[in-house]
Amino acid sequence: MELDESEFYNQLLDYHNILYLCHRNADPDALGSAFALKEAIGGIVGVVDGCDRVASQIAKQLNIEFVINPADNFDLVVVVDTSTLTQLNAFQLKNYAVIDHHATTSLNENAVFYLHQNRSSTAEIVLRVLNSMGAPIQRRAAFALIAGIITDTGNFKHASSDSFKAVAELIDLSGIEYGEVMDIISSIPQDVSMRIAFLKAAQRASIEKVDEWIIVTSQVSSFSGSAASNLVSLGADVAFVASQDGDIVKVSARARKCIINAGVNLARLMEEISVNFKGTGGGHEGAAGMDAYGDAESILASCAGHVKASLMKSRQA
Repeated sequence: MELDESEFYNQLLDYHNILYLCHRNADPDALGSAFALKEAIGGIVGVVDGCDRVASQIAKQLNIEFVINPADNFDLVVVVDTSTLTQLNAFQLKNYAVIDHHATTSLNENAVFYLHQNRSSTAEIVLRVLNSMGAPIQRRAAFALIAGIITDTGNFKHASSDSFKAVAELIDLSGIEYGEVMDIISSIPQDVSMRIAFLKAAQRASIEKVDEWIIVTSQVSSFSGSAASNLVSLGADVAFVASQDGDIVKVSARARKCIINAGVNLARLMEEISVNFKGTGGGHEGAAGMDAYGDAESILASCAGHVKASLMKSRQA
């Protein structure tokens, strides 16, 4: 059942034992959104397999408590900022709700209720939920939401006007200075293993030029999302980076705005390709991912092929 912001808030008030569950390697948008809901309504924040480096630093700075790999003995599980079941690993969803901003999601169908809006961040949706009921937003929650918006928009590179409005509102409400949040986000150095992953992704890159577009595929053992972003920074218009995790091939995709405008939608592309490889995928137009089964080279080749087909279709339109 799809609800609006005020209906979503009212539904949560009917439950007393709530888990706000973030996807594996939770980012600041997931953690901040879950924390803000927990602060306003009550409950527990849970994350699957821990947080990423930036979210971990924010949690430490704000003293955000969360449970890693929580049990499933809650009255309601609110799945936050998560578009596919595989992002929750083996967590068994029973009575659950969803609040999410990704372009595509496979979790809404079996949810008791959900709030799904295609926005730049889940934090923006959470702010609207809290505003709809006049819920107070304390300083820590505001800080966490601002951090979520900044990081999920790539420091506003992928932001909408609503993203700027949301941050301005949160600053006005809390008295937080924008520089305070940026000091925390920018103070986290890249560790050596991440830098090595970037170098290996570049070293192993397969580059294909289609008209004026550059499509890049590569493989690393970890940090595939960051490696894909780095390849785009180096000059790729769209980059796909795969990593093997047991029997699963994880693929992260990133794209420049110009190729999105030319007809490439990574969220739809990841969703369609993942089905062919018995997996799941989704995300945003310019940043998406999938978990699939098969040969990494074949999956990457399929990704590049879909991009070429999208560009061809757009050119003929």
